[in-house]
Amino acid sequence: MKTINKIILIALAILTYSCEDILEEDISDDTVQILSPANNAKIESNVVNFKWNSLKGADKYRIQVYQSDQVLVLDSLTTKISITLPLNAGSYVWRVRAENYAYESVYSFPSNFSTTIPNDLTNQQVILSGPENDKFVNFTNITLSWEPLKNASSYSLTVINTATSQEVYPKTDLTNTSITLDLPTLADGTYEWRLKAKNAETETKQYSARKFNIDKTIPNQPKNTLPADNSTQTANTSVTYTWSIAADTGSAKSPISYIVEFSSDVDFSTIIQPQNSNTTTLQQAFSAPGVYYWRVRAIDGAGNIGTNSTAFKFTVN
Repeated sequence: MKTINKIILIALAILTYSCEDILEEDISDDTVQILSPANNAKIESNVVNFKWNSLKGADKYRIQVYQSDQVLVLDSLTTKISITLPLNAGSYVWRVRAENYAYESVYSFPSNFSTTIPNDLTNQQVILSGPENDKFVNFTNITLSWEPLKNASSYSLTVINTATSQEVYPKTDLTNTSITLDLPTLADGTYEWRLKAKNAETETKQYSARKFNIDKTIPNQPKNTLPADNSTQTANTSVTYTWSIAADTGSAKSPISYIVEFSSDVDFSTIIQPQNSNTTTLQQAFSAPGVYYWRVRAIDGAGNIGTNSTAFKFTVN
């Protein structure tokens, strides 16, 4: 009976670790067929629509776009069979492959294409530079920047509060390719900035858009949990340090990480073994016997730094 049970357990383990491989279709010898831009295509726009056929057994597709000098412009994973990308005038090469949990197809044969920028701006799009999309910041004088669009004479900018759809900053006839927002009373939240280009005859039909998040709320003070205050530990033994923290109450909740500090004095005048953690737990071991203290503080993705927790004391024997 024991032998039979062991066999059953082994079989279950094999099924557990390999069921994904068994269920996924092997596409490693297949190739995705590209549709557009076709090889040697000449596109009179800085907006390129990449399309390809779906492949049976694929969950997603990886598309890569290179400049003619082999500089990688795009390496993106998508579940769709098309993607639109603004590109500066120049020569490019692109390819795509299919992927699933267990397998990857062969990349399509590299296809060359080129883009030129006509005087008509209607079907073009301004390429935004910074900040990156969904950036978290803790200040309001944010600098927005974009690349110059050939044949454009000016730009129009609007900033929208995404929660209220209220326009908080309109600006027209911009001739530079960057602007610093002067909005000292702008509240915490998520905003979208939209940009158009125009010349004497035409303007871009579509806005270029990105979002940014203002988060000026300081993270809450963590509370040490374990090991308990005045605990005793064994040298060279890994110990799990845990803490708790109240939920963020800000309108824009940026990701929170933690800085854990250890010291041999209660004032933390000398920090030993500072550690970073993305969760409310940390593994740490000490080799030298003695008395130590530990504390933790939170820092969010916008750069706000919280107050240190109340330090806990522990002794390593």
